[in-house]
Amino acid sequence: MTETPQQRYEISSDPARLDAGRIHNWLSTDAYWALGRTRERQDLAIAGSLNFGAYDLASGEQAAYARVVTDHATFGWLCDVYVDRAARGHGLGARIVAAARDHLAEAGVRRVVLATEDAHGVYEKVGFKPLDSPAKWMSLTLG
Repeated sequence: MTETPQQRYEISSDPARLDAGRIHNWLSTDAYWALGRTRERQDLAIAGSLNFGAYDLASGEQAAYARVVTDHATFGWLCDVYVDRAARGHGLGARIVAAARDHLAEAGVRRVVLATEDAHGVYEKVGFKPLDSPAKWMSLTLG
């Protein structure tokens, strides 16, 4: 019998458990949105965010990561979602996103947004949908 992500991985928002070196390696070398991000920049992002890790129950190794930039009251931006290549294909991405969603909902956060180039299906599984009025949203790129 194959283990499910619920049986093999534990999701935690404890910042002390994060493997910052591993997270940096994943994102800076294998995530299209963060290629080349410096370790210093990644550490600053972690320090200023609500972070989630998925940990293998047998080894303790971190197998996935998700970060939320939030005020913990009204709004959150889900970003830097990454599942280790060896752990993909078993629903762990949807599970860590659902954990972040549930954590934010319990805090009373009413809106969570994200941007993705290629993982719409993962996010749709946990309730995300395209913006109702994308023309209302604006962005500013600095640097």
